[in-house]
Amino acid sequence: MAKHILIVEDEPNIIESLTFLLKRAGFTVTSEQDGAHAMSRILDLKPDLVVLDVMLPNRSGFDILRDIRNLAASPQVLMLTAKGQARDRQTAEEIGVTRFMTKPFANSEIIDTVKEMLT
Repeated sequence: MAKHILIVEDEPNIIESLTFLLKRAGFTVTSEQDGAHAMSRILDLKPDLVVLDVMLPNRSGFDILRDIRNLAASPQVLMLTAKGQARDRQTAEEIGVTRFMTKPFANSEIIDTVKEMLT
C-alpha cells in the first residue's frame, strides 16, 4: 500500500507542484490549506508523513507540530519554510521535527528527502 502524505500548506502553487511530484513518485497525497483544520485532518487520515509549512492562516506550523508530537503515534514531519532563519530551524528541532527544508527547494531534493524519510 502506498504511503500517505498530508501536505499542510497555504500556497496553491506549492500544493499543486508537491502533489504532482509526490503522486508521480507513488505516494498517496492529500492537502489542507488552513492551519486551524490541520490536526483534524491528521487525526482522520493518519498520514505516514506530514509536509508542514511554518506560516499558515489561523495557526502556526510550530503549534501544529507541538500537537503532532503529543499524539501517541505521531507521523514524521517535514517542515518547509520560506523563513530560513536559524532560530526557526532551532525551534522546529526543539519541538521534534523530523526534517527541515527551506523554500525554494529542488524537486529532486524534496522527492529524495521524502523517500528517505519513509523507507
